[in-house]
This record gives sequence, structure tokens and C-alpha cells, in this order.
Amino acid sequence: MTVGTNSSPGAVKASGTPSLAAVPPQAAGRAGPAAPESCDPCDFAQLGIDPDDLPDGLVVADHTGRVICFNSAAARITALAPDEALGARIDRALPLEDLEGRRWWPLTDPYGGLATRRGQPERNLLLPGGREVLVSARYVRTHPTGPLRRLVVTLRGTEARRRTERSHAELIATVAHELRSPLTSVKGFTATLLAKWERFTDDQKRLMLETVDADANRVTRLIAELLDISRIDSGRLEVRRQPVDIATAVGRHVQALTANGQAPERFLVRVSSSLPDLWADPDKIDQILGNLLENAVRHGEGTVTIDVSPTSMTNAAGKTEKGTAVTVTDEGPGIPEESMGRVFTRFWRGSKRGGTGLGLYIVKGIVEAHGGTITVGRGPGGGAEFRFILPVGAPAYLTQ
Repeated sequence: MTVGTNSSPGAVKASGTPSLAAVPPQAAGRAGPAAPESCDPCDFAQLGIDPDDLPDGLVVADHTGRVICFNSAAARITALAPDEALGARIDRALPLEDLEGRRWWPLTDPYGGLATRRGQPERNLLLPGGREVLVSARYVRTHPTGPLRRLVVTLRGTEARRRTERSHAELIATVAHELRSPLTSVKGFTATLLAKWERFTDDQKRLMLETVDADANRVTRLIAELLDISRIDSGRLEVRRQPVDIATAVGRHVQALTANGQAPERFLVRVSSSLPDLWADPDKIDQILGNLLENAVRHGEGTVTIDVSPTSMTNAAGKTEKGTAVTVTDEGPGIPEESMGRVFTRFWRGSKRGGTGLGLYIVKGIVEAHGGTITVGRGPGGGAEFRFILPVGAPAYLTQ
């Protein structure tokens, strides 16, 4: 990349390396005629890369501290036209300040600081007007401790990080709210029992202890959900595959719901007689079925139908393989069309009937960890229809 620049003698230290702080005002403008492109394409052409195709803002300064590359993402983030930035001193093109209002370039001093430095880690800095950006820098030297040959700066907007931080804050608030009620109940009943044990009958004690047990189970479930979310978000959700009888698993969950007071005739289970062998994590399958059936019972109405049948699916490699499909349908009001795209996101609730809004997010993560897919739609009776498909192949170590 060859760009002609005019440098003032006052802009060079005794070592021959320019200092941004030492540049006189008259040398801070553009050098040479305006470049027709936002970046000199010479170096990038060798790699087959167009800087304007990069998702992040890219600003490159030469050995004199003048901008020789300013891509379209940088222009969008800074609201500065490329032809205004090219040829200008980088401290004038990017007048960055830290969050305490101090000028960043004199603090970091890329051209005049220690020659052993290789860059600056990503940090939040401010542009004029208080716009916040994420900035990181790389120092390209002629040799490990030599003078700076290129200063490469990347810029990112903070919107995505703000959304993540907001999501984490919402998660903390939700967890605090969900924990407060059962823990208050546990504390109240245990304190009462300890203080006035002899005043209660055996039936009263049993009722209070059953309430404490139920609330403790609620706390345990919430902690398990949080651990699942952490593993899903970090890609560390483990799947321990073994043969699973999906029909038996469905029957077990239906039996548990009827034992808890649901009418047996509310459930219709239809299982194909030709199901292929399913290899999956049985505990995770129980989580999926338990969540989908509980949602159908709590938020839906009428008959809850569970269909289990063989199917085919396209795997990540684009090949077709055998799968098992499970469809859970109810006859309630269903999910509004405009909400279907948000069903599997955090904190989505189908109604105001309680819950953390995390269950379906976890279900989707578990299904995808198995290499499967899950969809939501409207059932024949107008209610919600959830359908997940899992590949049935045995683990690779058993088929090799």
C-alpha cells in the first residue's frame, strides 16, 4: 500500500517516529489530493478482500499517522465521510475520548510509546457528541521492537452489547423475582415451625412441610434452568446419547399429569408402530416433553394430542437421514401469528399464568444440541402446535 504524505519536521521525534501530540495544526489536514475510494485497495486486493465488505469499521493509518483506509462501516459508525477522513491525522479523524472525558490518543500514544506494545484491547470510547463505540487497535511494526509501520483500528457499535447486557439484566431480575416468593415461604414456614412446633397438630405440620418441599423443588427447578441457559449460551450443553423409548417417555409424562389432577380423557396419544431406534439423552428428552406438555395443559384448552411418528430430516451436512417427530397440539386459543417468531426467545410467555418464560428457550437449545429442529404453528383445532424432530442415528463410535 503506497500513499504519498507530507510530514512536517515538527511531527517527528528524535527517534524518527511521529508523535500525534507533536503535530502542528497546519499539518493536521489532508495530505495530497482526495482519494476517490475509501481505502487504498493494494494490500487488500492481494487477499481478495474489499474493506467495505467488512462488518466492522476499519481505519488504517500509515507510519506518519495519516489515515490511508476508512471503510464504509467506519463511515457509518462515526458519521464521517471517507473523503473527509482520508489523509487526515488519525487523532483528527477519530477524536476519541475515554468515559472520563480524557483524550485517548495522547494517553495511548501509539507512535511514541513503548516499542514493545502490540496494540490496545477493545474498550468503550466516545466520539464527539457522546456516541459510544467499541475500539481496539493493532500496532504493525517493521520488526518486533521497531517503529510503527501501520496503525490498524477497528470500530464497533455498542448496540449488540447493550442488548446482551439488557438481556442479562432481565434474566437477573426474573430470577430474583421467581426466587423471592418460594424462599420467603420456606423461611416463613420453617421459622414458624421452629418457634411453635408444639402448638401445631401433625396434620398442620405435614401441610406446612409439604409446602416447604414444593417451594424447595421450585427453587431447584429454577436453578436447573439457569444452569441449562448458561450451558446453551456457551455451547457447553452435553448430550449423553443412549437408546430412548420415546413412546414410553410420553406415556410416563401423561400418567404424571393425570396423577396430579388432570382428567385422563384430556390426553390423546398416537404412536406409530414403526418407529426407528432413537438415540438421545433420556433426561433431556424428559425436559422437552415435560415442558411442552405442561405448556399445553397450562395455556391450552380441550384435548392435548401427542403424535409420535417416523420422519426424515436434513442434517447439517445437507444429507437426508431418519428421524422421529413428536407433535404436541392443544385446542386452546393458540399463539398469535405476530408472536410466533418470539416463542423460543427468553422470557416469552404465552399468557400471564406464571412461569419464567425460559422453558421454550431451553427446549429449543436441547433439541438443537441433539441435531434436531423444533417449530411452532397452529393446530387443526386452532390451538398451538409444537413439533420437534430428532435424528435417530446411533453415536459415531457405535457405527464405526
